Amino acid sequence: MTINESENQPVRRENKMGYQPVNRLLLTMSIPMMISMLVQALYNIVDSIFVAQISENALTAVSLAFPIQNLIISVAVGTGVGVNACLSKSLGEKNFAMANKAANNSLFLAIISWILFIFVGIFFSRPFFSMQTDVVEIINYGVEYMGICCVLSLGVFMQVATERLLQSTGKTVHSMIIQITGAVVNLILDPILIFGLLGFPRLEVKGAAIATICGQMVAMAVGIIINIKCNKEITLKISEMKPSAPVIKRIYSVGVPSIIMSSVSSVMIFGMNKILISFTTTATAVFGVYFKLQSFIFMPIFGLNNGLVPIIAYNYGAKRGDRMINTLKYGVLYAVSLMLLGTLVFQFLPKYLLLMFKASPDMLAIGIPCLRIISISFVFAGFCIVAGSSFQALGNGFLSLWVSIGRQLVVLLPVAFLLSKLGNVNYIWWAFPIAEMASLTLSSLFLRRIIVRKILPVVPPASDIS
Repeated sequence: MTINESENQPVRRENKMGYQPVNRLLLTMSIPMMISMLVQALYNIVDSIFVAQISENALTAVSLAFPIQNLIISVAVGTGVGVNACLSKSLGEKNFAMANKAANNSLFLAIISWILFIFVGIFFSRPFFSMQTDVVEIINYGVEYMGICCVLSLGVFMQVATERLLQSTGKTVHSMIIQITGAVVNLILDPILIFGLLGFPRLEVKGAAIATICGQMVAMAVGIIINIKCNKEITLKISEMKPSAPVIKRIYSVGVPSIIMSSVSSVMIFGMNKILISFTTTATAVFGVYFKLQSFIFMPIFGLNNGLVPIIAYNYGAKRGDRMINTLKYGVLYAVSLMLLGTLVFQFLPKYLLLMFKASPDMLAIGIPCLRIISISFVFAGFCIVAGSSFQALGNGFLSLWVSIGRQLVVLLPVAFLLSKLGNVNYIWWAFPIAEMASLTLSSLFLRRIIVRKILPVVPPASDIS
């Protein structure tokens, strides 16, 4: 690929997303986010390793709670995607008033989202677990964990909001600092509160939830301070947080499809848990462990996308199709390469990965085929994730939504259900590679459509793109 960048760009008045060489720009914006996402993934894994030391029922309870945790993250990150696209595009258009309104409204929306999940935590925790199992210990562990994570979720909503504001203006190093700070606090408190170290009471699963909340609250505080002191392209004021219907509409035109798309995975996980638990609770624990392990592979890709989205959105506003195409090329190259590495790890080291979670012989018998079969789909997923992020950056979030619904609800769950009827739990894992091929087909068709309709028309004539 060839990237022709004019060396005479008016760099002093333009954000770096409009003039820096694309490869260097993508790496400098993405690597800090990839590092912070890796730290977050490491926390997710270590958190479950600690919980697994309590009992397999404790690990199962946390696994069953994952759809609700994922829903919280979906709302936070989906709103952030909308803010990212709106704010970065506004900066590219030099519409600084709109950018500022988007930034302040993002904090208002974070508070509203938190209030919603207070009610979820109070009224729906016990019914949610009772729907999935009748094991009293699992239900009690799960209600404690989910209740704390929902009722005290202000930290995660504000943390994600402040991170996205920094990403939108290209300050991904600062965003990395926020995430790493929260994860480190979390990692330190986890063993202390779970096992009752240093004079603290032994809280077990409840301790894991409290450690999570404390890390998010600290990250929230750091995020607010960094944005006020360092993010000079926006101005955060309490008086400016009043809701603006046009701004919120613009944010959620991209954010709602992203929220629904991520929430679809909560439905998928809930459905898979129901299918798997009909075999054994161990199968559900394995699925939970898989999600923790795969986050170590997928999180860097999401970090890459956090750098990719504002670059594409900014250059869409600036009408630089050449830079958008090159950003996509590099994004796909890096995503597929990382996923290939993850596939090799899952293929050759599944036993050792599972033993970190105190895996029993039954868990190994189910878990080793699980990791090997599902990882076949990783390389295809890398391409699909980058394609989906480009749809969101260009204001076509519903295309990502259709891909997600098609993959997880139309293909994956029905295929998993049919395979479960064969009577062997290990057949169920083949639903993932089958679903990913459907996702690859849709993503390729939609990406071609986006390139033809939105990117090629704004490619400068002098650009050399190969």
